[in-house]
Amino acid sequence: MERALYGPDGFFLRQAPAAHFRTSVHASPLFARAVAELLLRVDEALGHPDPLEFVDLGAGRGELCLGVLAALPPGPEQRVRVHAVERAPRPPDLAPRVTWADRPPEGVRGLLFANEWLDNVPLDVTETDDAGTPRYVLVRPDGEERLGDPVSGADADWLRRWWPSGEPGTRAEIGAPREAAWAAATGCLNEGLAVAADYGHTRADRPPYGTLTGYRDGRQVPPVPDGTRDLTAHVAMDTLPGTRTTQRDALHALGIAGSRPPLSLASSDPAGYVRALAEAGEAAELTDPRGLGAFTWLATPVGAACGHLLP
Repeated sequence: MERALYGPDGFFLRQAPAAHFRTSVHASPLFARAVAELLLRVDEALGHPDPLEFVDLGAGRGELCLGVLAALPPGPEQRVRVHAVERAPRPPDLAPRVTWADRPPEGVRGLLFANEWLDNVPLDVTETDDAGTPRYVLVRPDGEERLGDPVSGADADWLRRWWPSGEPGTRAEIGAPREAAWAAATGCLNEGLAVAADYGHTRADRPPYGTLTGYRDGRQVPPVPDGTRDLTAHVAMDTLPGTRTTQRDALHALGIAGSRPPLSLASSDPAGYVRALAEAGEAAELTDPRGLGAFTWLATPVGAACGHLLP
């Protein structure tokens, strides 16, 4: 998974993610507006630091960075320092004020936001054999699988605590690499808030056959680790520190409601009514409890000031 996504010929080094799958960032500029509002609340909680820093972890081609900059009012916009973190090369047309690096900066005071990043942190998959023993699933570059050695050591401890083995043929995805990745990410903050927005589950609703899958050209495809497709697995959110809420509730709290404009606006301001109606449709997609609205937002504060900013 590491090689297929991030190796020399890996998917994320050669492909533009938006060409293969659609995230909340691509669905509507309202998402960037909500993240900008959260950044302003972090700014207020921290006493308006200069610089105020925004870190987009897993930045794709910098779309969220640019959207947040466009949504900020002039004062904070002039103080903000924007960091795009991505392993792919810097896009040639990205605004110069957005810094580009393959790892987060150190000593940040502000907001770190990771939208659909943790699901691409590579992990191991296990399958319970006929004797009831969890074994690692080994996979060739062409997708052919077989069972390997029994799971042991720290991985076995993780499974017992977070994803106990079930009937023969059931699968689990060992989330320890995501825990380490999130600890490293939040470690870049001196003070502020780190938020991960992603597909997620908890121990009460672990999927019995796992979630590993692939995406290519806008379609779900088998998770063949050949570098031609995205490989993604949902995140065991309850293993990570912080508070959890749904994207629907988070966006509502940040002012993205999705309510239809009053019909009277169609007479007094027809163009405004059309714009408001379009925004309502976009907000409804972002907050749909059967779709993007069901995503989990994990909020991990660093320091006491930002522990209350999301529901």
